[in-house]
Amino acid sequence: MDRTVLVIKPDGVRRNLIGRIVQRFEDRGFRIVYLRMLEMQRETAEEFYSPHKDKAFYPDLIEFITSGPIVVIILEGASAVEVVRRMIGSTNSLEAPGGTVRGDLGFATTENVVHASDSIESFERESRILGLT
Repeated sequence: MDRTVLVIKPDGVRRNLIGRIVQRFEDRGFRIVYLRMLEMQRETAEEFYSPHKDKAFYPDLIEFITSGPIVVIILEGASAVEVVRRMIGSTNSLEAPGGTVRGDLGFATTENVVHASDSIESFERESRILGLT
C-alpha cells in the first residue's frame, strides 16, 4: 500500500468543504491514517513549497497557505499518489475537469482547495516537513 499527503488549503477550510473532500477519498477506498487541522507557519510553508521558490506565484502561495487553518491528511491505498493526483485535477481549477476536486470546488490556481504529493519522494519530504513521520 502506498501513502500520500493531502492538504485541504485555507479556502477549502473556510468554505466548510472538509467533509465533502474527505468523503471523496473514503468513497474511493482510501484509508485515512492521519488527519489533523493546523495552521502552517511561514517557515514551514517556505520549506514545504521551496520547489516553487523561483516562480512568480511563490510569494502569493506562501501568503495564502499561511492565511488560515489547513487540514493535513495521510491517505493510504493502492497507487495512492497517482490516483489522488488524478482525483484532485489540474493545478488551475479553471482547467480541471468536472468530477475532480479542483474542477468541482476550486476557483483559481492558488485558491484551488487542495494540495497532494506528486511523487513518493514528495510524500516523504512533505511528511517530514509537516512532522508527520
